[in-house]
Amino acid sequence: MSELVTDVLKNYWPVLLLAAWFGYKWWNARRVSARLPALRAAGAALVDVRSPAEFEAAHAPGTVNIPLSELGARLAEIPRGAPVVVGCASGSRSGMARLLLRRHGYAEVHNIGSWTNFLN
Repeated sequence: MSELVTDVLKNYWPVLLLAAWFGYKWWNARRVSARLPALRAAGAALVDVRSPAEFEAAHAPGTVNIPLSELGARLAEIPRGAPVVVGCASGSRSGMARLLLRRHGYAEVHNIGSWTNFLN
């Protein structure tokens, strides 16, 4: 490995790691967006985990608002036998929602990232 590459990795690894994380989030959101028509056809529940004020300001048709802070108490509103697609403003809260749903036995949970991706 060249000295320059070693120097970059040694000194800039946090920036590179952050770039890789955001790249993964972007790629995954695009992947889920491309599958959205098939997920809808399979009866997927579309859950927006933003706050009620954010949801009221703008949301995608067919989505249900269950804020992340209320998700654990409102699991009964989400069908267990169908895929679940979660979204928020940036993909961070929906990422946490995906983890919570998976821990509670939901087998097929997808993070679409930004709620605007539901519009595709």
